Amino acid sequence: MQPWESGQHEAALREAVSVVRRGGVVVYPTETLYGIGCDARDEVAVERIARIKGRPEGKPLPLVIGNMRQLAQVTTAPPEALTLLAELFWPGPLSILVPARFELAPGVSDAQGLTSLRWTAHPLAAELSHRAECPLAATSANLAGHFPAALPEELDPAVTSACDAVLFGPPLPGGGLPSTVVRPLGLRLLEVVRPGAVGLDRLRAAGFELRGQVS
Repeated sequence: MQPWESGQHEAALREAVSVVRRGGVVVYPTETLYGIGCDARDEVAVERIARIKGRPEGKPLPLVIGNMRQLAQVTTAPPEALTLLAELFWPGPLSILVPARFELAPGVSDAQGLTSLRWTAHPLAAELSHRAECPLAATSANLAGHFPAALPEELDPAVTSACDAVLFGPPLPGGGLPSTVVRPLGLRLLEVVRPGAVGLDRLRAAGFELRGQVS
């Protein structure tokens, strides 16, 4: 039995799924930190998350999926390295830049048309995405410039009160660093956009050559 499958937790999950499906915004736990999410295809909801956080204009929201079948909802042109990276590091806190489908909201892709994606290892986050049948925006649940939250008591009331539902868990986020973000440049060549929870030594040990933020 999954850890949320008691009456109270299952009811909260069902309500969060309903909120996402009708265009709402949800706070939910990921494997690292609490995130704010919505249907990544909903432009209005994505823009609302950016306003809640006070996120700088032009900084796209990252995404999570709950299973590999949902990859097709995010991109029709996965980079050559994605299959190998997914086999080695997904589900888990490795975010991979992929070409975004046109159906996704503009606020989740950059000027090059790339979006940051990972298959989340958190069972509740994955189930939320799976049941809502959509990729989820997955930016940290804090005001821009403030510390992210790994515990319920660290969540800012200004954030939670602006959202339509809050899933506290269980399980709680693991804390620590946010996801590592990479851009595949070839089958075994990666640009490190942001170091994070997946150590660069693990990527090198898996046979990848690294560029970018590798010091």
